[in-house]
Amino acid sequence: MARRLLLMRHARVPLAFQGKLIGSTDVALDRSGELQALAQTDRVARWAPQVCYSSPLRRCRQTAAAVVPELTVRFDAELREIDFGRLETRTFAEAAADDPGLTDRWATFAPDFAFPDGEDLAGFLRRVGAVAERLIRDPAATVLAVTHGGVIRAMICHLIGLDPRHYVAFHVPYAALAVIDLCDGQGVLAALEQPGEMEVGCG
Repeated sequence: MARRLLLMRHARVPLAFQGKLIGSTDVALDRSGELQALAQTDRVARWAPQVCYSSPLRRCRQTAAAVVPELTVRFDAELREIDFGRLETRTFAEAAADDPGLTDRWATFAPDFAFPDGEDLAGFLRRVGAVAERLIRDPAATVLAVTHGGVIRAMICHLIGLDPRHYVAFHVPYAALAVIDLCDGQGVLAALEQPGEMEVGCG
């Protein structure tokens, strides 16, 4: 069983997608994102991961290939970001203006909330919880997962025993790295390393 789990958000996406809801949208890194990913190699190497899992979306695949070029990356579809459905590529402000009730229910984590034509929150949280349990059962001592902001926030809550509504408490910009120490399946957030730039966005 793993003793440490590293959760890395993918590097920067093109400016046209920053600050927007990009879950299932398969956006690739631009040149700036590629350089940001490469700049994280030494930071990740300090934690000496023995195995790497990644969301299959291109922004994560590219980031994983840059930060751990010596490892064979294992792709896991359960590490993908939530599917925002019809809200994909829109800003939160645009979604709130169109349907305030929808975004209010999202903000309060209503149990039956689902994005229009997208994923429901309950299903997303079950998926994240299931993949978290698989990751911590890996025999490697330190496991790296390259994934998305929403997945990382939800997984931190799952592993340290917080109500998922507290996910907003964690700032996870592009290329941020969460370090979770594990003991008997329970987690402690040992670090939440920032890449040095305060960037926001969903996905």
